[in-house]
Amino acid sequence: MRHSPILLTALLVFNACQQQGPENMAAETDALMIRIAEIEIHPEHITAYLAILKEESAASVQLEPGVISIYPMFQKEQPNQIRILEIYRDRMAYEAHLQTPHFIAYKTSTLEMVQTLNLVEMEAIDPESMGALFKKLDLELK
Repeated sequence: MRHSPILLTALLVFNACQQQGPENMAAETDALMIRIAEIEIHPEHITAYLAILKEESAASVQLEPGVISIYPMFQKEQPNQIRILEIYRDRMAYEAHLQTPHFIAYKTSTLEMVQTLNLVEMEAIDPESMGALFKKLDLELK
């Protein structure tokens, strides 16, 4: 049975939260690196880009313990407007991600497809509720 990337992300975060206990969750989430990548793709490349991105995001979540989320989305009205929710355990996990073969392949093969790229650094407002969010998602997907 093949699981969706969001389910795998949810399970990884949920397991991490369960193992730490609530008293350590706030300290751990302080180290999280969270960002939203805003990407505009040249319309003629959208099909190829989405296939490459889907492969890279799945590999990142499955193969890298420090990658909590690489969750790509596109705007319904403008499918060439991509947004990616990226959550890394910490900055070191992000730096390690940049060196992986799957990320390097993604970056080099999509370079000409990308019209604009904006990386927006984010901060969690309520990191303590993250475990509950993913637990709920896990229950709903069963």
